[in-house]
Amino acid sequence: MENLAKILNELRCGNNLGEEITLVGATKTKSVDEINHAIECGLKVVAENRVQEFRDKTDLINKCASQHFIGHLQTNKVKYLVGKVDLIHSVDTVRLAEEISKEAVKKGVTQDILCEVNIGEEQSKSGFNFSEVEMAVKTISSLENVRVKGLMAMLPLMDDESVLADLCQKMRALYDELKVKGYPFAYLSMGMSGDYKIAIKNGSNMVRIGSGIFGARVYN
Repeated sequence: MENLAKILNELRCGNNLGEEITLVGATKTKSVDEINHAIECGLKVVAENRVQEFRDKTDLINKCASQHFIGHLQTNKVKYLVGKVDLIHSVDTVRLAEEISKEAVKKGVTQDILCEVNIGEEQSKSGFNFSEVEMAVKTISSLENVRVKGLMAMLPLMDDESVLADLCQKMRALYDELKVKGYPFAYLSMGMSGDYKIAIKNGSNMVRIGSGIFGARVYN
């Protein structure tokens, strides 16, 4: 997998702060064989966008890899993920976090999550508004069996790199501010196939790349 090798090499030096970068392979629509081949070639984290795809593939994925969930999550599907994925990136409401907490208590596990931030304040995207994040993290951190490990954001689709860089820096400043306040933050999940280079130059330490690794998605 030439694309994967190239990206792993790019990320080897870390971000602009010298932090190690976690590469998350976004495997939406990709076959188990394709995913396992990527794991054999060095991919250590894979992630699904859809609960049904996760359920269909999870037991067939090479256990060497960590499995995450990065898509929009409905409360009625939480039970299929809690205790089975290492990290849920897309917790966008307190209500969803409460449901994750209930399921985690029921299963006797602690579920690691990220709080999703709508950094571009786009109506088409979910997530906490920037001004809401600190209170949301505080509230969610008080729930049983849920551990907030950081923040996640999807950058707006645009060509203006200076605007994207500013948004990344704003996210990083928020991440650092909350980490200093004692939250057990480890991950700022920000950057995808089209913008990961900007993200890692401006503080991201976890990127979610699909087509950049596997090629274009094929929809049935």
